[in-house]
Amino acid sequence: MDIFIAEVVGTALLVLLGNGVVATNLLGESKGKDGGWMMICVSWGLAVAIGAYAVGRISGAHLNPAVTIGLFSTGQVEGGQLGAYLSGQMLGAFIGATLVWLTYLAHWEKTDSAADKLACFCTGPAIRNTPANVISEFIGTFVLMFGILAIGANAGEMINGDFDLSSVFSSGINPLLVGLLVATIGMALGGSTGWAINPARDLGPRIMHAILPIAGKGDSDWGYAWIPVVGPILGGVAGAMTFQALFGG
Repeated sequence: MDIFIAEVVGTALLVLLGNGVVATNLLGESKGKDGGWMMICVSWGLAVAIGAYAVGRISGAHLNPAVTIGLFSTGQVEGGQLGAYLSGQMLGAFIGATLVWLTYLAHWEKTDSAADKLACFCTGPAIRNTPANVISEFIGTFVLMFGILAIGANAGEMINGDFDLSSVFSSGINPLLVGLLVATIGMALGGSTGWAINPARDLGPRIMHAILPIAGKGDSDWGYAWIPVVGPILGGVAGAMTFQALFGG
């Protein structure tokens, strides 16, 4: 239960602050409108760091099914923990997205573009090309997973492949380093798909976009929705397995 609650809280914070900055940039009459891509990337990185600082000592702050499944693929998460991690992440994403909707409740009807409203919840490609979009999400999440494990190893918390995120992402600068990693991935690799690199961060808010009574919303682009789920999971597994093969002992 501790893992479940921690992942709910951490993922809710991540989605609230991350999608909140997108809403700040896009919604009509927002004081932060048109803040730009750099603002979004940096704020998403800080959102990840804050989520990690909040709950890292309890669950290791996965906050991302791609991270959890990647670690499971290399034996670093037990099968009995998967349900707590994944369900907590999805519930947290539902809560975070709902809080974004409430925070900007007066702004939805002031925004003409249905696409901008959807972007406040989930990602979409700059150029709709299925193979390219899957590859982009795969590469971004590969770098995320590989980078997380590298940060953990440099912190001295990985010995012969035995790795406990909770011992790394509970204090010090390590959560901030992961946030910097996320921001850098966004600036370097995110221009293609908006760098979901997290199935819960994309699918959970997309479901809430479909459910919530958002003024003037369009459809939730379900035809694209599988890409930011499948691409990140494959990338997370590949990143974890590659790091273990190279450096896990």
